[in-house]
Amino acid sequence: MSDEIPGSARLELADGVRLLRPDEQVFAAMLDGWRNQQLARNLAVGTTEGRERTARAFADHMNAFPWDWTAAMVDEWLGDLRSVRGLTHTTVRGYEEAIRSFCGFVTDPAYGWAAECETRFGTHPIQVVHEWNTAVHVQENESDPAKRAFTHDELQAFFDHADDQVVRIRDRGRKGWAPAFRDATLFKVAYAFGLRRNETRMLDEVDFSRNPHGPEFGHFGVLDIRFGKAKQAA
Repeated sequence: MSDEIPGSARLELADGVRLLRPDEQVFAAMLDGWRNQQLARNLAVGTTEGRERTARAFADHMNAFPWDWTAAMVDEWLGDLRSVRGLTHTTVRGYEEAIRSFCGFVTDPAYGWAAECETRFGTHPIQVVHEWNTAVHVQENESDPAKRAFTHDELQAFFDHADDQVVRIRDRGRKGWAPAFRDATLFKVAYAFGLRRNETRMLDEVDFSRNPHGPEFGHFGVLDIRFGKAKQAA
């Protein structure tokens, strides 16, 4: 039943209650429901808040509520983001995906928002983000060329430098070689397993285990990430 699903219209709007400002209140309830639906899917709070800000920004820019949104509005908004505000392709794509996700939520019959809007406003929201009006992902790495990824030689030089610091500190008989060794090891682990900063920070020895396909790595062939992108560290 739609009224039992986190984020559904029946959970967010009291049945039979007359709204003083229906446009604003229904939109606010939609955003609350969308937030609850995302949290129920274990998305991070920061992700849900960022997406909500994007949906509000789009509504404010177009001075329209979701049941009046059109694909042409998306064209206008994205054009403003690219040409006037000069946002990067990756940032714009993040905004696109936020609006796509929101529209997917409010048009899903399981949540009842389309039917609610039809009853209250005589119209309903539609999906306004499509392949033909969004930025095409044309290459694997779209970061700023000034912030390019290291080459293999540069990575090796970086790792060698980190190792050299351990030897330098130890040979001088000074304290601190153990933390330097820890840091050098963490750099390599983060690169080898493709870890984010927080994932690396929250690692523990118990997160490593054997890999039957890589017995040569002993107890360190598999890494279990307990604090991934959708998890918040305590």
